[in-house]
Amino acid sequence: MAANDLHETATALVAEGKGILAADESDGTIKKRFDSIGVESTEENRRAYRNLLFTTEGVEEYVSGVILFDETIRQSALEGTPFPKLLASKGIIPGIKVDKGAKPLALAEGETVTEGLDGLRGRLDEYRELGARFTKWRAVITIGESIPSEYCLWTNAHALARYAALSQEAGLDAVEAEHGALRLRRVGTRVSR
Repeated sequence: MAANDLHETATALVAEGKGILAADESDGTIKKRFDSIGVESTEENRRAYRNLLFTTEGVEEYVSGVILFDETIRQSALEGTPFPKLLASKGIIPGIKVDKGAKPLALAEGETVTEGLDGLRGRLDEYRELGARFTKWRAVITIGESIPSEYCLWTNAHALARYAALSQEAGLDAVEAEHGALRLRRVGTRVSR
């Protein structure tokens, strides 16, 4: 992706008065939300919920981008338009969560590493074809007595660098969520708000 495309995406995502909607709940997370209101977590119910979010009148006035989940990027609105195309038609930039979550870091009690690099190159190509323009990767670093260790920080930084390079190679901007702040990554560059 050309630097001017990165700048265009970054500028649009951090537009004044707008924010990114994180609609990238995993199956487990959305099930907890649905259980709390007595709704069965079926694919159809999840699609209907996302349809409600994305088709709400005026949503584009407040949302600059939407982070989708693997299931969501493959779904369509009630009238049949794929969600990424629907969002783009409203001027909302579709993105995709590509990490596979934080897992215990081997030989590092109480610390985690973000997984998802295996097969990422192929998934990124597919996501771009499905309409994604940016990607999200999240690392969870626990701060406590004697942690984070240098090993934990290095392992997660290495994964983040590989993710960013693979996203760039696929023509997608790399977004990292960091304490509520948005960071777009391009190998060797950082744009933030």
